[in-house]
Amino acid sequence: MSSNILNNAKIILVVFLFVVLIMPVVMKIAEKVNALDIPNERKVHKKPMPRLGGLGIFAGFLLGYMLFCSQTPQMISILIGGFILIIVGMIDDINPIRAISKFCGQLIAAIIVVYYGNVVMQDISAYGLYINFGLLARPFTIIFILGIINCLNLIDGLDGLAGGIATIFFITISIIISIMGIYNGLDASLSLIMIGATLGFLVYNFHPAKIFMGDSGSMFLGYIIAVISLLGFKNVTLTSFIVPVLILAIPILDTLFAIIRRILKKESFAKADKEHFHHQILKLSGNQTKTVLIIYLIQILFSAASIVYVLQNSKLGQILYAILLVIISWIVLTTNIVFDRKKIQENIKNKFKTNKKK
Repeated sequence: MSSNILNNAKIILVVFLFVVLIMPVVMKIAEKVNALDIPNERKVHKKPMPRLGGLGIFAGFLLGYMLFCSQTPQMISILIGGFILIIVGMIDDINPIRAISKFCGQLIAAIIVVYYGNVVMQDISAYGLYINFGLLARPFTIIFILGIINCLNLIDGLDGLAGGIATIFFITISIIISIMGIYNGLDASLSLIMIGATLGFLVYNFHPAKIFMGDSGSMFLGYIIAVISLLGFKNVTLTSFIVPVLILAIPILDTLFAIIRRILKKESFAKADKEHFHHQILKLSGNQTKTVLIIYLIQILFSAASIVYVLQNSKLGQILYAILLVIISWIVLTTNIVFDRKKIQENIKNKFKTNKKK
């Protein structure tokens, strides 16, 4: 047990130190190639920021692979898919490209890891419910990967937010692996490597940030999170579909709320706005650091619920679920994350006035 802990710590530390050392070089590269995030009315930062942080994260991932992973067809497929996303993301970070072009890159990466790497979600089980996807397993897996990639992309709006959520995910997976005593799986190695990579990035990305991860980082992180979740099914590290979904509750809920919000407003799904989960918490707290720490806390509660689920402690799980339900319900009811409360209040007032005149 102690040797496993020391080995895990070594993996995290080596990758962490490498990313910390390489990130200043990445920042200089970003400035040289003009990969800068320019402030506008929709963004929170006030000055141009380098946004190739994903390149540093991927470099840490590559180092971890070379030192701590075996060269298998599955691992090669993961590398190829990740490389495609980093290239597409870097192109977009330097000179923004159309959403359809980014989606094509995401789709190619997902197809490679599913068909060449055979990373497939064949069936799921949660709370006694069992579903086998049969012939739809591969298409469903591709949709799952695409969904998680874009969830991380949408939540990347404040210093340290997406990187911190990803780190919490990787730490939670590592804890679950330790609880279940499975140390040899690819998901175990990748989770530890990514803890080091994201923590190294957060040294420069936590408020006040010196670099952003950009689309190269958010797409790669979403991709690797999806892959680790899927690998867990094969290694019985994740007992059901509900575990990765719970760990990723904040970005998944934020994406769901964004879809509902745009349907209600009759707006395009591709249209950006300032009504995301982190924007709403920022309005309430008035401070970036407080906002990110609050979201970390909520995310940690979801992760704790996932760990409790694995331990099958139903009573404690129910308490955590109840707390989380209250928190999310309060956020929905007191903010504009789903609907414009001012418009609803105005409509109610107008109807009341109309009825009074009658």
